Amino acid sequence: MPASDYISGFLLGLSLIIAIGSQNAFVLKQGLRREHIFMVCLFCAVSDALLICAGVAGFGAVTARYPQVVTIAKISGVIFLLVYGLQSLYASVRLSHSLDTEGQVATSLKKALLLCIGFTWLNPHVYLDTLVLVGMVSTGADSKLLFALGAISASLFFFFALGYGARLLTPLFAKPKAWNILDGLVGILMLYLAWHLSHS
Repeated sequence: MPASDYISGFLLGLSLIIAIGSQNAFVLKQGLRREHIFMVCLFCAVSDALLICAGVAGFGAVTARYPQVVTIAKISGVIFLLVYGLQSLYASVRLSHSLDTEGQVATSLKKALLLCIGFTWLNPHVYLDTLVLVGMVSTGADSKLLFALGAISASLFFFFALGYGARLLTPLFAKPKAWNILDGLVGILMLYLAWHLSHS
């Protein structure tokens, strides 16, 4: 049934994206800082939509034939995660650190989107999830279009819920110390992901 294809796509897309990763951690942090939330969430969702469409259209077969595409993304992703992780750890311990919502120097939209590009397009797991896995599962759908729309809807829902829902945690992060802890956790997560990526 067409409706079941949409639901299947939605559930698959949500299950793949809901895991805590570098991209989600960045969206959460932008939401807490209330900086460029709409554009950051929109960029992540549109990027996912493009990859999902490519996967459903059969691009997964291309990446399977040319695995060097994934390898290049893997190496680039490790380097990117290492740099960002070390920067986050440094930010969590420096004495002048104060990330309150009032006094924090705002990140420019350009810098935020450049970081989004790194977290999204330099992550080989994104290609494996969207181009290969989603593309492969979509072959069993009666309507690939509805399946793709379901997966795309999941991305839109998740990213905007994460970005705008983060403000519910604002009271917790009113203290600069909470931001130090968040930066430390993000840094550790990024370094772990870099290690995991280099050994996968």
